[in-house]
Amino acid sequence: MSLVHQGVLRDAFAEASHFRSELYACLTARGDALFELCDALLCTDGPVQTLVDLALAPEHRRGHGALYGGLNQGQIDVARLRRALAGVPLTRAPDGRLVLAVDVSPWLRPDANTCPDRSFCHTFGRGEGKHQMVPGWPYSIVAALETGRTSWTAVLDAVRLEPGADVAMVTTVQIREVIERLVGAGQWQEGDPEVLVVMDAGYDAPRIAHALDGLPVQILGRLRSDRVMRRPTPPRIYDPKGCRPPKHGGEFVFGDPTTPTTWGTEQAVTTTDTRLYGRATAQASDRLHPRLTRRAAWLDHDGPLPIIEGTIVRLVVEKLPSGGVNKPVWLWWSETTATAEEVDRCWQSFLRRFDLEHTFRLFKQTLGWTKPRLHSSEAAARWTWLVVAAYAQLRLARPLARDLRRPWEKPAPPNRLTPARVRRGFRNLRAKTGSPAGAPKPSRPGPGRPLGSKNHRPATRHDVGRVLATGEAYSRPAHHKVGTKPRRGSGTDTLGSTP
Repeated sequence: MSLVHQGVLRDAFAEASHFRSELYACLTARGDALFELCDALLCTDGPVQTLVDLALAPEHRRGHGALYGGLNQGQIDVARLRRALAGVPLTRAPDGRLVLAVDVSPWLRPDANTCPDRSFCHTFGRGEGKHQMVPGWPYSIVAALETGRTSWTAVLDAVRLEPGADVAMVTTVQIREVIERLVGAGQWQEGDPEVLVVMDAGYDAPRIAHALDGLPVQILGRLRSDRVMRRPTPPRIYDPKGCRPPKHGGEFVFGDPTTPTTWGTEQAVTTTDTRLYGRATAQASDRLHPRLTRRAAWLDHDGPLPIIEGTIVRLVVEKLPSGGVNKPVWLWWSETTATAEEVDRCWQSFLRRFDLEHTFRLFKQTLGWTKPRLHSSEAAARWTWLVVAAYAQLRLARPLARDLRRPWEKPAPPNRLTPARVRRGFRNLRAKTGSPAGAPKPSRPGPGRPLGSKNHRPATRHDVGRVLATGEAYSRPAHHKVGTKPRRGSGTDTLGSTP
């Protein structure tokens, strides 16, 4: 083993040990029980099926009562934990840029009538184009993306969306706070490339870019294929009739290739050969903006409505790995005058956004994020942060893990293990780092409710939130209906929509 490799392992071990100590300091009440629950989550063999099974792990030295007591009565200093997550080493793009992705993943609780703070979560049913709204707890996740063929991300923040919350404004505040923590941790300094934030079609990217004006942030979002953008305002000419000059230029219709103002005026066109998608062609059109109207999100806006210009990138690939229908992907970038290199960087960064889906699948299928049937949203938030902290430890332990592969699995090169395979060997690493949690004290369980007695205090039933942030009642989104016309207004896209 070379001295350079030994130094890398030494730094990785020190970083993992420091994060574990910082995590224990963030657990301000019932910290020993919560910390050992996190260790049991990391060291249990196989996927987590039930929450109480974690009490049987050797790393959890307490009973199942302490497990639930820690989730129900424990306390976590979330602000300090967020700063600790922002201070871990992050992978950057080839140009030294941080690339963040934001998305919403639901914790579905359709039958939990006694759980408060539930709202309708957008899910996909079986079959093509099947949309369903299921009650649950939606969480907005922000993670830093990596480059290359990997499924790793660095989760930096998690926020539960309240019923009727304005997703765009919640996301704006969340991104702003993440950027401020990254600046405070020294991850971004003056002179570094601006942070690129990638999001899917469920977000109003122009509105979020306008709200984040002044921060070193670039917004890249996918737009629906039925959108209509406007070109820059034409030069003002003398009109003998005295008519009002136009505020917007010609229409840029996404789904109508026969529109003269849509095609033939691309600023940059690039062609790239990819491994999965074949030949990818990207066409960039400069200085396009949505036509805003005083409704929905812009109803209470003071002053004239802004003109939010950006670059539209139309991405067409030769084939899809799944063999589905090959449709163009429309991207909106908050910057203008894009070069060919910037266009390639935009659509390649957008494809990296799907790594966040792998993280969600790991959270739910391996770490058991949505398995517990917790009653309160506060306990669900504590369990969510324990899952995020466990995943951060797996990422820090990646250079230290050994490949404990199954006989039927292919060998993986060093530092290229998946999160699930790193978790297999975390028990050996934990034995070296130690645990700051104190030993459990002997106690005697309480008598509980007498046998045969009835519950005279039934739990309160709560309705699912149906009121939007605008005060209007919830209704089925218009894009769920068949035969809608191109969108020329400025209404905010519904979260999770697809073209």
